[in-house]
Amino acid sequence: MRLLSILVAALAAVALAIGLKTEAGGIMGLGAAGLILALATWRAITIATFLRIFSTIFAVEYLVTGGAALLAQSGFWPASLAALAPPSSLPITIAVFGITVYAISFVPAIRRIARIASPYFEDPAPTTATLLRPFRIATGRLGIMMLIFLVVINQLQVGISLRLSFFNRDFYNAIQEKDANSFWYQLIYVFSVWAAIAVISSLIEMVANYALLIRWRRHMAESFSAAWLRNANHYRIALAGTSDNPDQRIAEDTRSFVNQTYNYALPLLTQVSTLVSFSIILWSIPVASTVPGTDITVPGFIFWMALIYSVAATWIAHMIGRTLIPLEFEQERREANFRFSLARLREYSEQIALMRGEATEQRHLSQRFGEIVTNFYRLIWARVRLTTFTLSFAQANVVVPYLLLAPHYFAGKITLGIMTQVATAFDRVQTAMSFFIDRYQTIAQYIASINRLTTFEAAIAQADAQGVRGSAAALAITPAAGRDMAIDRLALTLPNGAPIVNASSLSLQGGRSTLVVGPSGSGKSTLFRALSGAWPYGEGRISTPQGASTLLLPQRPYLPQGSLRAALAYPAEPGAFQEAALRDALAKVKLPHLADKLDEVDFWGQRLSGGEQQRLAVARALLARPDWLFLDEATASLDEKLENEIYALIRQELPLTTVVSIGHRSTLREMHDDIIAMEPNGDGTFTPKAMAKAAGA
Repeated sequence: MRLLSILVAALAAVALAIGLKTEAGGIMGLGAAGLILALATWRAITIATFLRIFSTIFAVEYLVTGGAALLAQSGFWPASLAALAPPSSLPITIAVFGITVYAISFVPAIRRIARIASPYFEDPAPTTATLLRPFRIATGRLGIMMLIFLVVINQLQVGISLRLSFFNRDFYNAIQEKDANSFWYQLIYVFSVWAAIAVISSLIEMVANYALLIRWRRHMAESFSAAWLRNANHYRIALAGTSDNPDQRIAEDTRSFVNQTYNYALPLLTQVSTLVSFSIILWSIPVASTVPGTDITVPGFIFWMALIYSVAATWIAHMIGRTLIPLEFEQERREANFRFSLARLREYSEQIALMRGEATEQRHLSQRFGEIVTNFYRLIWARVRLTTFTLSFAQANVVVPYLLLAPHYFAGKITLGIMTQVATAFDRVQTAMSFFIDRYQTIAQYIASINRLTTFEAAIAQADAQGVRGSAAALAITPAAGRDMAIDRLALTLPNGAPIVNASSLSLQGGRSTLVVGPSGSGKSTLFRALSGAWPYGEGRISTPQGASTLLLPQRPYLPQGSLRAALAYPAEPGAFQEAALRDALAKVKLPHLADKLDEVDFWGQRLSGGEQQRLAVARALLARPDWLFLDEATASLDEKLENEIYALIRQELPLTTVVSIGHRSTLREMHDDIIAMEPNGDGTFTPKAMAKAAGA
């Protein structure tokens, strides 16, 4: 960027020198705009990568078009290509674009969009692309190349539209003058050629567009899902309730963001280019108007009318449609809540059926959908108001330019060709100016997606901060020498800040089995989650054996959808264990009938009974062989005899594993070496304290 800015400054200095010497105002303007662009390009190194791409494009285009304009001004441009010589206004316009990109980088909304969009274009990871043949390239570099290519294609299409506007002028003039030769020449050698180029460029743009969008969306979805799953962030976000429906944000909002960002960035660039190009046509038409009651003429009357007309319409549309943004956000939230309720119903279908809870669930679903309907009616009326205006505006656009030009045409001041060209240019200018009117409803959806992704990012950042377990953290988990796990001044709270567990000092001896007992709600499970590193709320220090692996088996184990092999090996990959080891583990936990179903795909969380699920989880522990195994009522669904056998199995198969259990059955006491009881305090909290086995018997 720095070298590019120096080249821009050098060209601008040359333009200023030539302009001062020749007294050419256009060239001096080219130089002045170039100096400002050089400064913006120099500073663009500090802005987000997504915006920096556009800054680079405009700087390069300024060098190319500005250099060509200087060659034409100095007489070095080939005479045979005189028609292709760019006017000095073109690089000035491009410079304004480049300066604008840097200026809008300070707008908070644009900064948020660019920050979310940039990681894809910065990713150094290699990827495979195909252009005639497969090749390897950095993901971000490929994205930048595709975006630049699409920008160039879009600007080429603006140039084609501009050329076809001159075709319209000459074509209708030929009709008016009954010039058959000119008519056929314009139709065959001008229109046919440029129309074919337009079709081909559109097809190329479509393919490149889809390729960029799917790659970009995949990168965003994978990045957000990785951040959500990293270091148990998903669990902490669920506990805190800081971000509802993360599935929607990853699946739907990333898709909406990618599509809408592209559909605004490039079309907006196209519309600005169209605005400038066709405004020049409107300004140059020899139609002047006088201020009523005076002899004062208004140069570029048609241009100013198009500008005022479109700006006024945009402001009115904003005033009418501004309520759409919060309504769109609320509608997406309520739709996501309804989908979540349906998913929960499917997940707990057995429990609901056993309790005959269908009527209650139907009432809940009706209530959820009623909330959707209520907001939807508000949304409908907001859209009706905005659509009424936009449709009326679109109908008026058909006749407004002819109303303005008809007196000049009938007075013989302009030809039919000029009238149709100006009408077309007027339509293109007001369409460009009406960009936000036509897209106001999608803007509301776009902003809602940005807000949801931004809040999701904030929730992940908060969870990440809570997951930092270094010595500086409020609740620190630090590695220590030896086999024991020690607690020092531990104070655990619920997500709402209410204290639940206080412990000044406690030690869990490695190599021994410990049972934690206490009344329901005394914080036993919370203590377990803190010891395993998942619970973020509280303060104190937990010292764990250096390099020790841990595994926590909850009362209701998680069984992922898929094959039984994958469910048994989880969280390892399905192929992490030999089939003989899997079969042996199933046999040891008394599930031999499942050994022949390892490759069957099913909803195993619904297919297996509670006791079978718990034994399958124990089989996981036998395969994983952790250093520390936490059992949070992990055998509560088993009868006492089978529970005794499972504990004996764990002791036999995992002799080096330290087992810490939560349980309420008195028979569990004989299966453990030590007992810790959660004793109540006067402030409503509980403190874990070691007690003699005889006292707890």
